[in-house]
Amino acid sequence: MHLTNNVKKILKGYESESPAVKSNLVRILMNGKLAGTGKMLILPVDQGFEHGPAKSFSMNPVAYDPEYHIKLALDAGLNAYAAPKGMLEAISDEFRGTIPLILKANSSNSLMSKDIEPNQSIIANVQDAIYLGCTAIGFTIYPGSDSSLEMIQEISEMISEAKAHGLATVVWSYPRGGDLTKKGETALDVIAYATHIAALIGANIIKVKLPSEDIEDKSAVSIYSKEMHEFKNLTNRVAHIMKTAFDGKRLVVFSGGTSKNEDELYNEAKAINQGGGNGSIIGRNSFQRPYKEAVELLSNIIKIYLSAR
Repeated sequence: MHLTNNVKKILKGYESESPAVKSNLVRILMNGKLAGTGKMLILPVDQGFEHGPAKSFSMNPVAYDPEYHIKLALDAGLNAYAAPKGMLEAISDEFRGTIPLILKANSSNSLMSKDIEPNQSIIANVQDAIYLGCTAIGFTIYPGSDSSLEMIQEISEMISEAKAHGLATVVWSYPRGGDLTKKGETALDVIAYATHIAALIGANIIKVKLPSEDIEDKSAVSIYSKEMHEFKNLTNRVAHIMKTAFDGKRLVVFSGGTSKNEDELYNEAKAINQGGGNGSIIGRNSFQRPYKEAVELLSNIIKIYLSAR
């Protein structure tokens, strides 16, 4: 399949990247049912590390098997599959090369003390990604955490190494910690800031949560106040986030978040599509459902992204 105009337009925003990095971005953008549209739907399965296996898989026990998830990604026609090293190692050879893989290179866990600042441990490296045949390597940063400067330095170094080896990079930019309130973690100004930080450290693909209409930083209220009536609409909030991603020159996908019903997920996808977002990265809201329901859900979201904005 030849590159579409949509993909060519996206690649123009990545002029400084090597042919190898751009080729791996193309592999993601030209895979699955959304191939060539400039839209993406990605399955991430790092929740067992972050939240624990029972909280992640007990409601759908077949999901304890790593092969379950890649089959789901393939049958639903997704762009890529992201997971920690152990899950990618556990995939049998019959799945090698069937879908672009993203190695999630750092993780946290819910057993740690709630009193310490949010942080992540490096659990894999660029060589692991190459060995596993990945197209990209992914990381989480916590803007706002008192540990964020250390995390950003770590991840910036790994991004440089990944790009030197031709791998694309995905950054989960999740504000939390420090003086941020719980509502502030998804406030419009905070998500905009987190998106811009991820772009500035060299992320090729940025993953953030959908923003609420709240403004966390009181000094920013006056900046946003003239347009606050517009930001009551999720579509406009998505458009603002895309503006902070170098005026839409960086790929941004939005998290599915906590458990939601189908209509909520469809309405979010419509807002992402209409706001110019590049798609969704949906984990728990898909693999915690029975297989047929999950495939149908993901297929319906794909139909939304295939529709005109």
